[in-house]
Amino acid sequence: MIEAMLIGLELMLSWPTLGYLMLGVFLGMWIGAVPGLGGAVGLALMLPFTFGMETVPAFALLLGMYAVTSTSDSVSSIMLGIPGTVASQATILDGYPLAKKGQAARAFGATYTVSAFGGVLGALLLAVSLPIILPVIFAFGVPEFFMLAVLGLTMVGALSGRSLLKGIVVALIGLLITTIGYAEVTGIPRFYFGINYLLDGLPIIPIVLGLFGLPELLELAVKNTSIARRTSGESATMGLLQGVKDAFKHRWLALRCAFLGTYIGMLPGLGAAIVDWIAYGHAVQSAKDKSQFGQGDIRGVIAPETANNAHKAGALIPTVAFGIPGSIGTAILLGALVIKGLRPGPDMLTTNLDLTFSMVWALVLANLVASALLMFFSRYIHKITFIPGHLIVPGVMVVLLMGTWVATNSMGDWWTCLAFGVLGYWMKQGGWPRPPLILALVLGGLMENNFQLTTQIYGDYEWLFNRPIVVVIEILIFLTVILAVRGKLSPKADESSEVGEGAVHNPLVSMPLAIGFLVMFAIAYQVTLGFQETATAQFPNMILLIALPLSVWILLRDGLAVQSVIVAAGGLSAAWRAASSKAELRRSLWFMGFVLAVIVLAYLFGQLIALPVFTAAYLRIWGGCKWTTVLLYAGAVLLLVWGFYGQLMRLLFHPSIFFG
Repeated sequence: MIEAMLIGLELMLSWPTLGYLMLGVFLGMWIGAVPGLGGAVGLALMLPFTFGMETVPAFALLLGMYAVTSTSDSVSSIMLGIPGTVASQATILDGYPLAKKGQAARAFGATYTVSAFGGVLGALLLAVSLPIILPVIFAFGVPEFFMLAVLGLTMVGALSGRSLLKGIVVALIGLLITTIGYAEVTGIPRFYFGINYLLDGLPIIPIVLGLFGLPELLELAVKNTSIARRTSGESATMGLLQGVKDAFKHRWLALRCAFLGTYIGMLPGLGAAIVDWIAYGHAVQSAKDKSQFGQGDIRGVIAPETANNAHKAGALIPTVAFGIPGSIGTAILLGALVIKGLRPGPDMLTTNLDLTFSMVWALVLANLVASALLMFFSRYIHKITFIPGHLIVPGVMVVLLMGTWVATNSMGDWWTCLAFGVLGYWMKQGGWPRPPLILALVLGGLMENNFQLTTQIYGDYEWLFNRPIVVVIEILIFLTVILAVRGKLSPKADESSEVGEGAVHNPLVSMPLAIGFLVMFAIAYQVTLGFQETATAQFPNMILLIALPLSVWILLRDGLAVQSVIVAAGGLSAAWRAASSKAELRRSLWFMGFVLAVIVLAYLFGQLIALPVFTAAYLRIWGGCKWTTVLLYAGAVLLLVWGFYGQLMRLLFHPSIFFG
């Protein structure tokens, strides 16, 4: 094995392999930083260019790009509160609050230190685990994968702040959303209401970008402020060094999360979309002082960033050993293996072991180079947090909408983004945590499919007690729930010590959401009564069985809170004026009107006209900018949309009514 490792390193350091690796790193840094793209999109774009290349240089290019997207995606997560990829969703919970405090450089310093650490350690763990991990992976069946999904869902407790019940309801909403479209078990469409766009389910990218991205842009626009609401008083260099010190200070947390990332990454079907949430939940539950999580705790950045970089190495195992990709990205890598005439399986761990180790070394080198480069560039990137918000909003809005468009190239993606943007802002103002919804969206399909298969193959309940790995996971679930409940009931956990979201207490804004969610669950239950196949209705009914009584309970609690607020304010009218002023609902509606206008203009004139016009109108009307700034900015947006998305990515734009 040692000999194979050395040969693999030699292969990766040879020329032009090393040059292709560096090229991949640069491309991956850019692709990861742009919301909505990610490693899978980059791999799909670059795969055709590798057809005529030798095997090792081809994988150096692909893996160099793929490895670093989980490093560079932290740029938009920290700077804008918008996940660059699904792997950086948890990073925004504390990364963006740090940027608001003027500590973006500190967050970057910690991020890139632990990203390098996680990527390198993940690759090394992969190397040493090859002989022993395969039997463990073979022992995993559908019951184990179902229980792992349930374990991931228990992290809702760590993501809900003091609003645990609201967090559970939000998670149930996410699970219910995953049942929209064709049921995989029966092939029968559910909850699509005659809308063809919903037949394949709601894509996750528009939901994520809308739920987290639009509310933050709205807040920048409404409050007319920069991202950083105050300065930390530190230079960029000092902030970066402080972040590096933080990473070493919390080295044991980083080490544990690297193990989590690597070994969860080895399990097909879980991948990056869940590992950052599990790592974040672990950081919260293992911390003695939880008061700063969700408000800018550096541990909330270190944990997910370590794990999401370590998982890339782990994800190679099922891909090369079994031909089972754990994500879209590894599926494309699997396709590249086949194109190069390589067959995944035992040969990759015996005859072609040197090639496998060259892939491992590609991950190591790519993470080290990317972390060093991003550490250097972050000295300048962090300055964006001090730019006036009106200059940031239109450019980021364009990138967000086009990142949304990447999902399915349908205007339905824009409507989804807008709908969840409104929902996300209302939830944020009403004290409803948003992260549990995304966690449930990631896990819902996995849970339903594996539960259906488990009950069909192993019976109803016997598998819960006679499978050792299932029992171990059940113990972990039990301990996780106990820790979550204990944290909520602790005398030290007062209203001022919030973890995650849900800290806002605005009952008059919260109660309409409670009513809306209860009505939605009731309608869903009515619809399930019409399902002919039992298997089609089984999973939605399980969700609704829990969701309906919880929604009623939350509504009653909000009703009592609203009554108290009305009495204290001296009447409903005065109470509502105070609540709407606190949430700045009037200006928020005006901003959403701007976004709605973009969608209408895209139908009429196409995106190449709609997006520059929106940019110009926003800068002139809302931002009060000079015409010179307006025209230059709108021209840059036109060039970005036409050049990058149209020419380079070859995206098809929506045909306009007037221009076709």
